[in-house]
Amino acid sequence: MVRAWQGVRELILLGALWGLYSLSRLLASADLHPALDRARSLLSFEGFTGLDLELGLNRFAAHHEWLGVSASFYYAAAHYVVTAAVLVALWFSGPGHYRLARNALVLSTVIALAAYLTLPTAPPRFLPGYTDVVAASSHLGWWGHGDSLPGSMGRMTNELAAMPSMHAGWALWVALAVPLITANRPLRALGWTHAGLTTLVVVSTANHWTLDVLAGWLVVAGAWAVTTRIEAGRHPTEPLSPAGAGTPRP
Repeated sequence: MVRAWQGVRELILLGALWGLYSLSRLLASADLHPALDRARSLLSFEGFTGLDLELGLNRFAAHHEWLGVSASFYYAAAHYVVTAAVLVALWFSGPGHYRLARNALVLSTVIALAAYLTLPTAPPRFLPGYTDVVAASSHLGWWGHGDSLPGSMGRMTNELAAMPSMHAGWALWVALAVPLITANRPLRALGWTHAGLTTLVVVSTANHWTLDVLAGWLVVAGAWAVTTRIEAGRHPTEPLSPAGAGTPRP
């Protein structure tokens, strides 16, 4: 009974977090001009450093319909389905592992939300020359025009929430969390494959800049390091370890 109530509490907590994350458009500035200025500044820096990969990948995806449609389905589904599946698996793997990963997910998402509210940044699809691949294939899926949510629900999302990319960030979180669940090497490799595919998808569909991806990774890696340190402080004699190498106490 206690475990069941804990599960309900977690669903409420994570549901509220997702709701706040998705509805941030209601709180964020809708002024497009500064968001576009920031996007152009990012692109300028990427050009200087050689990270401006978006246009080439976007044109390739847009000119190969099967690839663009596949990327759109992955963009609209994997972000939620894979993250949720890993969270459920963590729940059954043990309270210590679940708590660490959940706290890292919550902390990184809160940091990203703060960035969306204070520094709205336009994604590549808002600039001339880029094709909104997800919007172009929306007639083949459940998502609305240029977003990953069903139908008109996309109107509730923040379209200027490009920096950092939490599509990429959550995918990295999956790659970091899977080793807590299993020692199986192919399954662990799938976690990193998901992170790599997500990176290609968000950039090629013109939903994120390369720097957005790097920022998303940095936010999640930092949150993971912080929560790992906190958990180690709670049980200093029993450090957290991957699956197959011992389980932390609840």
